[in-house]
Amino acid sequence: MIPAHAQSQPGETPPPTIAIIIDDVGHDRYEGERLIALDQPITLAFLPYRRYTSTLAEAAHARGKEIMLHAPMANTHNYDLGPGGLDPSMDQAATTRTLRRALQSIPYVRGVNNHMGSLLTQRRANMDWVMSELVQYPLYFVDSRTIASTVAAASARDHQVPNLSRDIFLDNDQTEASIDKQFKLLIAAARRNGTAIAIGHPHKATVDYLEKHLPLLDEQGIAVATVSGLWAMRNNNRPMFASGDKRPIRSSLAKGENIKPVVQSKAQKKPDS
Repeated sequence: MIPAHAQSQPGETPPPTIAIIIDDVGHDRYEGERLIALDQPITLAFLPYRRYTSTLAEAAHARGKEIMLHAPMANTHNYDLGPGGLDPSMDQAATTRTLRRALQSIPYVRGVNNHMGSLLTQRRANMDWVMSELVQYPLYFVDSRTIASTVAAASARDHQVPNLSRDIFLDNDQTEASIDKQFKLLIAAARRNGTAIAIGHPHKATVDYLEKHLPLLDEQGIAVATVSGLWAMRNNNRPMFASGDKRPIRSSLAKGENIKPVVQSKAQKKPDS
């Protein structure tokens, strides 16, 4: 498997490459630990303030995994966002404060994608507030594309936040047959376009599938990269950020913040995640 930092030599064509983001990490320690143990450089997107977010993020970083904030955003189904959620009732100051504190709660955070968000990602003003905060830090944004009319990626581009968009959802249907079908679509997209991005979740069926099938990709000529590694491939290996251009993120809760970790039942499923 090509490591996340690998770069092709001049004149060398890189193999078809996929990035796999696993959302909703932080509430299930067992499946989180299984994902961290995978040899491949998958990217883990952590919900803020969940029971195991901090400890799993520390362990993931130690194993070379890339870490994102999975930022809860308002959805059209009125599902509860939990702590750290962004919704249209917030003004710019509240949006900025909530997002900044969520970022500070995720150790080693490198990027952000939206958790749910089928409502908020359609609202340009709200997404502009999000990107106005993100552009200050060495962070990229991935539009999860939970709705076709999202403007999140467009807002990120206009604010010069490095960005990508999800191509495939792996596990809306948590059966091996369905996950296999989606995984094959991912591989086909990578062969067709050079790279492709999938989003999955820490379901047992998904982790079982990845444990079995990721080690087989080498013989198929498919590479796995982190999100930042895939971004570099799409951008001629140029640096994502100029040296000294961004503010560091203080990796701790903001002073005075008093948010208790959330325990989420394994039975809870958010189709808009």
